[in-house]
Order: sequence, then structure tokens, then C-alpha cells
Amino acid sequence: MPATHDVTNQPPPLDGMDFYATDAALTDAVRQHGEGVVDESRLHSLGQLAGSAETLDWGRLANEHKPVLRTHDRYGRRVDEVEFHPAWHRLMNTAVSHGLAGTPWAADPAGLPQLTRAAGLLVWGQVESGHLCPVVMTHAAVPALRVDPDVAAVWEPLLTSTTYEPTLKRADLKGGVTAGMGMTEKQGGSDVRSNTTRAEAIAAEPGWYALTGHKWFCSAPMSDVVLVLAQAPGGLTCFLLPRVLPDGERNVFRIQRLKDKLGNRSNASAEIELDSTFARRVGEEGRGVRTIVEMVSATRLDCSLGSASLMRRVLVEAVHHTRHRFAFGARLVDQALMRNVLADLAVESEAATALSLRLAAAIDRKEDAFARIGVAVAKYWVCKRAIVVAAEALECLGGNGYVEESGMPRHYREAPVNSVWEGSGNVVALDVLRAVGREPDSLDALLAELGMARGEDPRYDAAVEDLLQSLADLEDVEFRARRLVERMAVLLQGSLLLRYAPPAVADAFCATRVAGDGGHTVGTLPRGVDVSAIVDRALPG
Repeated sequence: MPATHDVTNQPPPLDGMDFYATDAALTDAVRQHGEGVVDESRLHSLGQLAGSAETLDWGRLANEHKPVLRTHDRYGRRVDEVEFHPAWHRLMNTAVSHGLAGTPWAADPAGLPQLTRAAGLLVWGQVESGHLCPVVMTHAAVPALRVDPDVAAVWEPLLTSTTYEPTLKRADLKGGVTAGMGMTEKQGGSDVRSNTTRAEAIAAEPGWYALTGHKWFCSAPMSDVVLVLAQAPGGLTCFLLPRVLPDGERNVFRIQRLKDKLGNRSNASAEIELDSTFARRVGEEGRGVRTIVEMVSATRLDCSLGSASLMRRVLVEAVHHTRHRFAFGARLVDQALMRNVLADLAVESEAATALSLRLAAAIDRKEDAFARIGVAVAKYWVCKRAIVVAAEALECLGGNGYVEESGMPRHYREAPVNSVWEGSGNVVALDVLRAVGREPDSLDALLAELGMARGEDPRYDAAVEDLLQSLADLEDVEFRARRLVERMAVLLQGSLLLRYAPPAVADAFCATRVAGDGGHTVGTLPRGVDVSAIVDRALPG
């Protein structure tokens, strides 16, 4: 080979590491909320698998070979199936078999199964984000179905299984199933009360209805069951739609096309048509939104976890690259300005991890009032910060980061999806306002959490007082909703970091996010911050 092609000054492959053990922010959070209860050996096992070269390649392959819609079989029969690359199924099988789908709902809450799952999701999500959609939907379907014990009795054992079987067939012939969701219609978007899909009761089959309409976004349409909203005689109602009916026949579920998305390319999202499609009512007629709220709460937390996972992955890529790349006579990681950028990214990543894991523990411990408002606040802020972190981490790799084979463009494209999914920023911010106005227990719980760090840092104390004054001022409150929710999120993160994180991390966070002594871009930490301690904590050498 010509000497001109010698490869120098390039980092080695980033593989062969334990994604759990090397994440100090995550391991600390698990021990803070679940020490002596959470079985960390399972997380280490998953972390080693996630960090292997073979597994990481599954993520690449699943995105390079996008799902393909097959509307008909070779004989002309309508089948409406989605074909995936084998790498997708390997990712799904690992996630389901490791209990990242519905399994925690079947476990003893005393063992903190939601916290364990949250940590596992944060680790495994670093391999590939798209396949988390059906994993998340399957997990979130369980609390929604529990509104109707008769429906839950049939489907919960299958949704909480650790068996992944992608073939569509009768549910009683499967060891486990996955779930999708189809709420959105083209005329309404997030305004699901304007849905026009009709539901007519089938007199001969109590509880069963015939649905007719169109869904503009159906998440994970290849799943065994899909939860949908439709207008019944009594109002908007939630339904469970099986892809295969009890007699083995395919239900009418026409996948019109798969969406061509910015990111999330490994996963299928579709437009679907329903035409006298059989579906089982879940809960009472007219109570569809209330029923589906249980699902939305679970998926919103997973949006935060997915974003925290993505932040962690791009941070690791940035630190790894800069440790092995030389420029201007020194390693990039040793240069002052780069260390400022890396430390700033690490602080953001740790704050996202801390808040997401705290909320998972709250669900285990039935802290319903805190979880109600905290999940929405975290969903709003953490998902937005992921976009910023992904962009800055990509830039740390320079031109290499802009090339597809680095993997960074995939992470960058993936970053916005969680901010849009399950309610965009305005929808979530207004939901937080509703919680503040109508559910005083939720606000009290949030303020109690903030109060746990009072006295730890004067900058934090002043910011909490400022938030209290802002909450007391109701003038133009909707106009100020985003700012209020942002401050809630930042102070929740600040409370956790002040109580649990190393002083260097908490100080940097309070200086910049809480007190605002920083610039408008990443890498503007002020003098005095111990950036070396933060960067070294982000990824052990």
C-alpha cells in the first residue's frame, strides 16, 4: 500500500466497553435510588453487550436497511406487513428478553423494576434508538389496559413477556406480543378530541366495535396490537385493535405508506386505513383521553430516557475522539477550550440522567403526584437539550463527525424525535400549566423536591425564590409557559445534582444553568469550574 495512505492520528474503534460500568452518572443514580435492591449484575451484562462491536453494528445495519412495506403477498392477498433487516430483530429480541418492554409491570415494585428498566433502557438505547419505539409502546400499553381488567387479563401476560415473536399470528399461539399506537389524525394532530374515526358497537359481540377511519401517524404498525382512539356514540373512546383476530384471520388494517422521516429510520411509522375493523373497547365510552393518559405518562418518561441515552452516547463519542486526536501539538482533550466544551456536554448529560432515573424511582414508589408533573417537565426539557448536545458533540469530531460512517449524523437526526413525540413543546408546557392549576398536590410535590436542596447553594436558593414568584404571577401565564417549565426542569436537575453529584458537576450546573453565568452555546463554562474532574468522570480512561 502506498505510504501516502498510512492511517495516523485517527481514534481506535469505540467498542469492547461496558456501557453501564463506564457511566458514573448512571451507576451513581441507580445506587442512590436503589442500592441493595437493584440487581446491577443484569445491568453490567446488558452494558457489556451494548458496548460490543457486533451489537453496535446491528444499530448501523438496522438504519442502513430501512423497513419495507409489503401490502400484498405473491398471490395478491392483502397482508400489510413490514419487513425488517435481521439486525432489527436482534435488537428487538435483546430488548424484550432483557425486560425492557412490558416486563416490569409484572414484577414486585419493591424490587424497583421501573428503575432497573430505566437504567437498562438508557444503556441499551445507546446502541440504536429507533427500535425503542415498539419497546416503549409495549411497556406503556400495560397501564392503559389496566383501566379495563377484562382486557388486561387477556393481553397483559403477553405484553409483559420476555419472548419476542415478530410473526403475525393468533395471540394464543404466541409467547409474547408487542404493541403500537395510532392516535393522530391528519386534521387534528395533538388535538385528538377532533378525531373523526368512527366506532360502531357490534351487537353480537359485547365490547367489540367496528372502526372506520384514517390514522395519519401509527407508531409501530407491525405490532400484534395497536391502541387507537375513535369516536363511539358516547364520545372519544380507547380501543385495542388486534392485527390477527381470534379465528386466525387478518383484521382489516391497511398500511397505506410508511413515513419517510428525518431520523428514526430503522423504525416503521405509517398511515393506516381502518374499514369496519374489529377492535375491543378499553374502558368506558367517552373516557378515551383519560384512559390513554396512562399510556402517555409512561411514554413521556421514556422520551426523556431515550434522549438521556442519546446524550450519553454522543458524549462518549466526543470524549473518545478527542482523547486520541492530536492537533496543534497536543491531544484535543488536553486543550483548554475543548475541555470546556466536553465538560459542558458532560454536565448536561449527567443532569438528564439524574432527573430521568429519579422519576423512574418515583413511579416504583407510587409518588404519583410528583411523577405526574415531573415526567411532563422532564419530557419538555431533556428532549430539547438532546438536540443541542448532539449537534455540539458532532462538532467535536470535526469533519469526521459530519460523515455518515462515524454514526454521528444518525444520532443528530434522531435527536428531535423525542421532543416531537407524545406532545411537542407547547403541548407539554400547557399540560404542566394544567397540572399546576388543577392538581395542587403535583405542584406541592415538585416544590418539596426542590426544597430538599435548599441551603446547599445560594445561587440555587435565589432561583427557587424567583420561580415561586413567577408561579404566583398569573398574568400572561400561558405566554410564559415555556420559561416556567424550563425553570422547573433546571431546578429539579439542580436539586438532584446538589444532593448527589460530585461538587464539580453541581457547581458547573449552578453557575451556568441555574445562575446563568455562561454563554448561549456549549463550552462557555466560567472560570473556576473544575473541568478536568468533570471530563474524567464522564468516561474513565
